[in-house]
Amino acid sequence: MKSATAITKVYGDGQKFIAVAVEYDTEIDTSKLSASSFEVEGRTVTKVYANSGAAMADQGTDGKYVIVELSPDDKSALLWGGVGSGGGAPGAAQPSASASASAPASVSASASATASSAPSASSSSSPYVIPGPQVGSTGGPATIRAAKGTVTQAGTVTTTGGTGYAAGDARVSTSRTVNLIVDDFQQFTYKDPKTGRSLAYNLYVPKGYDRTKSYPLVLFMHDASLITTTVRATLVQGLGAVCWAAPEDQAERPAFVLAPQYPEVVVGDDYKPTSLFDTTVDLVKALTAKYSIDADRLYATGQSMGAMMTLGLNIKYPDLFAASWVVAGQWPAAQAAPLARKNLWVTVSQGDTKAYPGENAIMAVVEKAGTKVGRAVWDGQSGAAEFAADVKAVAARGTTVNYASFKKGSTLGGGPANAHGVEHNSTWPIAYTIEGVRAWIFEQRKTG
Repeated sequence: MKSATAITKVYGDGQKFIAVAVEYDTEIDTSKLSASSFEVEGRTVTKVYANSGAAMADQGTDGKYVIVELSPDDKSALLWGGVGSGGGAPGAAQPSASASASAPASVSASASATASSAPSASSSSSPYVIPGPQVGSTGGPATIRAAKGTVTQAGTVTTTGGTGYAAGDARVSTSRTVNLIVDDFQQFTYKDPKTGRSLAYNLYVPKGYDRTKSYPLVLFMHDASLITTTVRATLVQGLGAVCWAAPEDQAERPAFVLAPQYPEVVVGDDYKPTSLFDTTVDLVKALTAKYSIDADRLYATGQSMGAMMTLGLNIKYPDLFAASWVVAGQWPAAQAAPLARKNLWVTVSQGDTKAYPGENAIMAVVEKAGTKVGRAVWDGQSGAAEFAADVKAVAARGTTVNYASFKKGSTLGGGPANAHGVEHNSTWPIAYTIEGVRAWIFEQRKTG
């Protein structure tokens, strides 16, 4: 064994250490390997095979690397540890939703908004048990544990020439890491000449980018529990950003993926955003001008605070996005009329005591404006095939606004359910696994 490389992957509940690629000095016969051939300290080995590179594969092939896959369900697999407190915002503070979905508010960004200008959810009559963070508050550094493992060859490994390497006490520790999809993003900082604000962001540029072609762009905005200056945090917390850049998605739908990392709560319970609300739009426009991005195929999505921003941006800038996916968030229904003219897919859990009634109020406004809403109730524990059929059934109606709610309690327990045990937080680890909604978003074009 010459060296070992750790391989990580992002799941709905965060980035996990899921494999080790062990390098040998000669090609290994994959047919002679089994799950008992290797041990990784403190981990459950699920599959072992050879490969020609330090990469996972559906099937093994003879090569100088042996891939040792590990169970993502191991407690020690999870690398994402959340955000610490700082500047007055608790790291566990959950993204805010309105205390009263129909309360009047302004969509105008307020650069001078401070924590004292926004009431917390705890002062409202809402039954939601976790107080919403205050606008302008900040978070501490994110905790992302390094992927490290020690591998022992526990069985005989046979080369393609027939030579056997006997099991022994030799151990090798990982010395480098491959972060699937995450490593494909680049990190930058945008200085907005209009607002004077700086905003760090992650950008995925399609592989083989060709300036003579035109590409769509997806903007993902994270929730308020992720307020931090650790720029890559939004990439490893969950699937909201990386799902669009997955190889299988990019093969079907090549696109830029933009994931800002907000250092402060941009919008809180009073729905009066900080200036980073407008800076986000200015960033989208700047990238559209810099790269060969189709201005008629700009898409927005976000979870909780990011969902609130998605709705607010569509109201203030109704001609910017061709379609948007709103996950577990809302905006005052009194301002929702412009949404009736947009292409929207809304996903929320029925047990979410703020976002669900808030979205119901918005849908009532949309329908009153004459726009038909494609409604559906889904089981959060459905598999990929079931979700595909669910999306197909809704999309077949041809509605421009679609509203899919998860049955109460169905996003909790099993699968990637959120550790907080709150249906608000457990919505997006499941929602962003649904490929059919991503496909629907890309089918929409801006008209007029």
